[in-house]
Amino acid sequence: VDEVKTKLKGHQKHITGLAFSAALNLLVSSGADAQLFFWSADSWEKKKASAIQLPAGKSPVGDTRVQFHNDQVHLLVSHETQIAIYDGSKMECIQKWVPQESLSSPITCASYSCNSQLVYASFSDGNVGIFDAEYLRLRCRIAPSAYMSQPTPNSAPIMPLVITAHPQEPNQIALGLSDGSVKVIETPDPFRRWGIADKAGTENGRPSSSSAANNSGSDQIQR
Repeated sequence: VDEVKTKLKGHQKHITGLAFSAALNLLVSSGADAQLFFWSADSWEKKKASAIQLPAGKSPVGDTRVQFHNDQVHLLVSHETQIAIYDGSKMECIQKWVPQESLSSPITCASYSCNSQLVYASFSDGNVGIFDAEYLRLRCRIAPSAYMSQPTPNSAPIMPLVITAHPQEPNQIALGLSDGSVKVIETPDPFRRWGIADKAGTENGRPSSSSAANNSGSDQIQR
């Protein structure tokens, strides 16, 4: 290391996520204090501090993770209580989804697909949700029975702790589980089944503008 250029301070607890945007010349940091900090990548000055919007009575704790969309403007933020999309240019939340109905357990991780048109989210009960990235509308729920064997009596529960998308295949994901294993899953073709735009400016069956998930209309995958 030639030198430490600067030390950025602001978070009250340990850092859980970092994401650079080349388009905005911005660094976003997230922490276990449920805070987001937006830093200028030129001067390293803090441009904004933002606490994620937590449910009433919820303590500001828990890992918060961040990932920029391919456009380098929209930012995916995940916390056990929500997944959210921020407009990085305005440093404001523009869409949010909270656990509900068939996906009511805490979120453990979330990731954009390789083309940034889908968001994959894992849950502590083993479920995986697939959302469109623009409105966070639930498109599919993958039950844990689709990729894990039935637990034996008295065995410790197994849950996905980390999720990431294949760098070239938008319908493939890898799940890192609490038992030390990694499962690679191929989901249904999202473009053919759900009519999501596969090229800029081309859309088939654009979803409604509601950011709330409609679980009754989503596909479910089970073994």
